[in-house]
Amino acid sequence: MKRRKVGNLLGLAVLSVVQERPAHPYEMASVLKQRGKDADLPIKWGSLYTVVANLEKHGFLEAVESVKDGGRPERTVYRITEAGRAEFEDWVRELVGTLDREPPRFKSGLSMIGVLGPDQAIVQLRSRLAALSERVEALRASLDQLRPVLPRLFLVEVEYDLAMTEAEARWARAFLEELTSGALPGIEAWRRYHETGEFPDDLGEFVER
Repeated sequence: MKRRKVGNLLGLAVLSVVQERPAHPYEMASVLKQRGKDADLPIKWGSLYTVVANLEKHGFLEAVESVKDGGRPERTVYRITEAGRAEFEDWVRELVGTLDREPPRFKSGLSMIGVLGPDQAIVQLRSRLAALSERVEALRASLDQLRPVLPRLFLVEVEYDLAMTEAEARWARAFLEELTSGALPGIEAWRRYHETGEFPDDLGEFVER
């Protein structure tokens, strides 16, 4: 992927709001929270203002006016520029159409799970599976809450997140069942390796015969 002038995904979220209409940062945050985007993008005021300033610096946003509402501080309203619109569309094309080659953290952990031993692996997988189950329920509840008020077009990433979380939970549950039942090929060789620290000369010990 190309290195972008503003690579923070919060910047992408900001552009998604102002491409609809000009807004000040407080409005941007309100729209993102209303649409449930804060679940994956924790919105902190300092970070938001920094991102907006960087987008303006690079010509993707421009200030159009300052507004004052009652006793609140004056707020600057920003709109997207032509360069910002082009950047926004190009960024989305990249994210949708380009395969991310950076491995997920879970995959990296699985590649080295042998160091834990079967018993520790079971404990950690049970913990992860419990967290995945909680996330599935939270995502389902979020969809139930948002579907009556938002078009599906604004919810497809939540649907994707739910589908991926459910798929990971199914895989983790099946792998955990192999470990707890002892059905995983080579599990006894794995346990001996963990207990003695001696790696077998013959990898065939890890293969079901």
